[in-house]
Amino acid sequence: MYIKKATLAIIEELKQLYPDALCSLDYGTDFELLFAVRLSAQCTDARVNLVTPALFARFPTLEDYAQADPKEVGKYIHSCGFYNAKAQDLVTCAQQLLSRHDGKVPDTMEDLTALAGIGRKTANLILGDIYKHPSYVCDTHCIRITGRLGITDGSKDPLQVERQLRKALPPAESTDFCHRMVLFGRDTCTARTAKCEVCALRPYCKMGKKLKID
Repeated sequence: MYIKKATLAIIEELKQLYPDALCSLDYGTDFELLFAVRLSAQCTDARVNLVTPALFARFPTLEDYAQADPKEVGKYIHSCGFYNAKAQDLVTCAQQLLSRHDGKVPDTMEDLTALAGIGRKTANLILGDIYKHPSYVCDTHCIRITGRLGITDGSKDPLQVERQLRKALPPAESTDFCHRMVLFGRDTCTARTAKCEVCALRPYCKMGKKLKID
């Protein structure tokens, strides 16, 4: 596959900025990561990390979730938003993992997205972080920044961006690249007040090139 020189340069610059490209969610087991990512929908990872210690302590096994009352689960995750739907998803997902997959988190996109509350973004993260497959986690940071950098065409559609990233990135770099996009989007290339004056990727950015910064 052909990879643009600018994309390769961006990847290397991000490696210098963020040597440790790790998921920012705290978890112990594979299913805890799956559930934490579900909770992070329309919620910050920082908030999820505040609520999951008590949640994971109360429900340490899949069997505990599968037998739980969703209303009780909801009490633990109330501050994550949409807690009723998320609580039901955790309970149903645990039941599905036990009945369909012998209690293991599956390793294919098809099986993951068949679970309650699990979409492509979550499935991609699981495939990358747990199974080390090439993955393309197209969250708001990744969508925004890759568009600004010209790696994608500026589409806001996650599936369209994922397809473009599959063509644009070396597969071995994809998982870490997406994690680094999150870190970069939080501290430099923010949605409203991007810090273009200190941005290491400004030479590659359509938005940054338009600005006159002394």
